[in-house]
Amino acid sequence: MKINDLFKVHGLSVLITGGASGIGLAYAQAMAENGARIMVADIDPEALARTVTALTELGAEVAGEAVDVTKRADLDRVVANTVARYGRIDVVFVNAGISGGPGFLSADKTRNPERALEFISDELWTRVLETNLTSVFRTVQAVVPQMKQQGGGRIIVTSSISATKTEIYVGTAYVSSKAGVAQFVRQAAIELAKFNILVNAIAPGPVITNIGGGRLKESEARKPFEAACPMHEVACPDDLKGAAIYLASPASRFVTGAQIVVDGGVTLGEAD
Repeated sequence: MKINDLFKVHGLSVLITGGASGIGLAYAQAMAENGARIMVADIDPEALARTVTALTELGAEVAGEAVDVTKRADLDRVVANTVARYGRIDVVFVNAGISGGPGFLSADKTRNPERALEFISDELWTRVLETNLTSVFRTVQAVVPQMKQQGGGRIIVTSSISATKTEIYVGTAYVSSKAGVAQFVRQAAIELAKFNILVNAIAPGPVITNIGGGRLKESEARKPFEAACPMHEVACPDDLKGAAIYLASPASRFVTGAQIVVDGGVTLGEAD
């Protein structure tokens, strides 16, 4: 198979949650630049409008809807409208998520008493789990009936390396939510394989986005994360585009229940 066919996403109908900024926007750009038809779902209507305009200028067929992924009715609506517009949903990037705040250590590795386990509020815990884990479950629930009906599809979930490692600079609620996501991906993959629905995850390390108030846009805030990375860098959203195209395309036809780590080697441990 030629490489243009192997990684072909042209003409696919793609739904992306949290697609108006950060990693989700990078997914949308990768799909748009290669001819997919895109529905961008995001809670921020202003960012959504800018994204639709920018992707349209790339020559893509694109629409956008304001969606709160914690609301089942919003998810059902955007799925129905994507099908009404494009006739099917070939790929869904389940990407929307939020930060759980800083971890129990500060950048200088001193204890952050406000972030101690016993002081994590019920409100923070519930909000992070609802947005990062429960919304993944509900998004998959919303798209599966359509994918079964059309004979298959791809579900690509944004997880995190925090799903499988402990963290000192990342909040406990976030780590717990992503651990749940990683296991849910595997569970959904084994159940849905019979229906030709492939379920995989992309697990980034730290990425410079708006999450957590965009703190990694500040060079000082990046330093401990850069020090922990053998490549001494923090990723940018464009670094996730290759994995997105791979999992959306025929190249990954026989891949399900996998987690593709994109972290510059962070999970390997610190180096020189």
